[in-house]
Parts: sequence; C-alpha cells; structure tokens
Amino acid sequence: MSSEDRSKWNTRYLDGAYESRTHPSALLVEWQDRLPVGRALDVACGAGRNSLWLAERGNQVTAVDISDVALRRLGDHAGVGRIETVELDLDQGLSIEGRFDLIIKMRFLSLKLLPTLVDRLDSGGVLVCEVLLQSGQGDAAPAPSSFRAAPGALLATAQGLEIMYYDEGPVMDPDGRTVLLARLIGRRR
Repeated sequence: MSSEDRSKWNTRYLDGAYESRTHPSALLVEWQDRLPVGRALDVACGAGRNSLWLAERGNQVTAVDISDVALRRLGDHAGVGRIETVELDLDQGLSIEGRFDLIIKMRFLSLKLLPTLVDRLDSGGVLVCEVLLQSGQGDAAPAPSSFRAAPGALLATAQGLEIMYYDEGPVMDPDGRTVLLARLIGRRR
C-alpha cells in the first residue's frame, strides 16, 4: 500500500469507521477450544477486535496494520503487556521476526502473503483466514471486487497446511450483516 492508502485508512478510522464492530470473528469464537494459545499474529488487525479477543484468551499478540490511527485505538483498549502493535505496509512484505503458534488474517485479501504466513507458523501452528468472496448478490460488505477473492482461490493458495476447515458462502456476522466469505483453518505440517 502506498502513503495514499495509509491516509485513506487513517481517515476512515478518524471518522469513526468500525467503532461498533467490537465482536471477534465468529470463526474464531466457534473454534476457540481448538486453537493454540501462545504467540499470535493478527495480520491487518485494524482497530484490533480480534487482537483483543486473542489477548483475553491468554495469547501474546503482535497486531500489524498500516493505519497508525487504528493501532492507537487498539492501544487505548489493550492495556499493558499482551498486545504489541506494529505499523507496517503489508504490500512491502512481513518484516516481523520469529514464529507463531497462531496467525490470523481476517478480511484482508493479499493471497500472495499466505506462503509467508505459513512459513512463520511454528510446527503445529494454526492459520485462521477469512476473505471476502467475489459475489453478485446478498452481501452487505462494501468492498469492491478488487478486494475479494475468486471462489477456490484461498484454498488453492494454502500450500503446506493440513486443512482442518474450509468453507465458502454466506455467513451471518454477529452484528446481523450477511457477508460472502471463504474461511480456512489450517495447521502447519
């Protein structure tokens, strides 16, 4: 992303975007008892609704986003110790060192980043990923098609993972919106 993209996201967060979206991803909640607890990475975390949930469950979270405004919002809610925030343009790659027990990438397309994320998983580590699907009807998410994956694209990119769960289709968000998602959970072999 360019500085123009950073500015766009900062403006959205300054204008109050996503303030009401404080619930974690329904997929994380559904799988909470089967996900490892340890060192976690939240890729393109936004204001950190999933980071906060992961930290509450005992994870040491590294939360990465391009928007310093969103990261400050997360920092205001995070308290001390369990969440480290990192401002990073993910189009330039993932310059975070070390391995993770759990990596989440929620609704940030960038499928080319998946092999790097798989490489950053510790042995037996789990990747949880959901992306918006290209669709025609019935989707409340405002993202244009350039921010949506073609059917099957997420699964095709998930090399090196034992697939524990995969689904494509409509999902009811906890806030009552229906969105079309590809959702994947995989463990590093």
